[in-house]
Amino acid sequence: MTEELVVQGRRLRPADLDWIRGMLVAHPQWHRTQLSREICRSWAWKDERGRDKDMACRTMLLKLEGRGLLQLPARRGPSVNHRRSQAFAPVLHETRPVHGPLAEVVPITLRIAEKGPDQALWQTLLHLYHYLGFTTQVGKSLRYLGFDRQERPVAALLFGAAAWRVESRDLFIGWTGPQRRRNLSRVANNMRFLIPPWVRVPHLASHLLAQVARRISADWEHRYGHPLALLETFVETPRFTGTCYRAANWIGVGQTTGRTRNDVHKSIAAPIKRVMVYPLRADFRRLLQEE
Repeated sequence: MTEELVVQGRRLRPADLDWIRGMLVAHPQWHRTQLSREICRSWAWKDERGRDKDMACRTMLLKLEGRGLLQLPARRGPSVNHRRSQAFAPVLHETRPVHGPLAEVVPITLRIAEKGPDQALWQTLLHLYHYLGFTTQVGKSLRYLGFDRQERPVAALLFGAAAWRVESRDLFIGWTGPQRRRNLSRVANNMRFLIPPWVRVPHLASHLLAQVARRISADWEHRYGHPLALLETFVETPRFTGTCYRAANWIGVGQTTGRTRNDVHKSIAAPIKRVMVYPLRADFRRLLQEE
């Protein structure tokens, strides 16, 4: 390799790859976690709170191996994601119909489904009722559960890391490649949004989106040490029309190209999706274009 690569938000020179290969040769006894921790330490690769970006580093190593650029040590056991998926078991939950006008179910309470019963319920709802299901999320994320005035579950949402490159979104923001690499962490992606099938309340979805928009930046900063400037989502067409997003003042900026982030050889076909964004503050472009 004679050119630079950008993998997992990290710019890699040929000398960086040679250094990693040298570490693998010099320390054949190291396991993958030990290697990623040493890379984080040597490169001072840390998040906004000063913690090693260990999971990002391990993902980078897997992508480099997938491209044939290095050979990692064999796994010493099942992956963490595999163990988590094996351990998951659905929990009992309320499924009695929730029908009627929004005025009869508000106020809606949003809780972060971080652990315990809320996390188990959140996983159950996504696993059983969302058409994409749910697999363990790696990296930054926030999970919300919505409950009505009677404490009945009426929604589950997931926000995670933004897509690395989306032409229509990037044109809307107006940032350069270096600006995107530097500030992408200020954008979060609404990856899942579920209203369970027994809930039929007009305007509930847009009400939830508006409620999340008012608090997610503060929640994100509390957990990860920095606020957000913009939300994004991808609405799969023609399965959905994005009506609730438009009603909550999200902006349609274009469409995806039908490729995924792992499509190195431009051969992976994915459904075309409508790209929608929601600025969380008036000066979002200034923040996202910072040098």
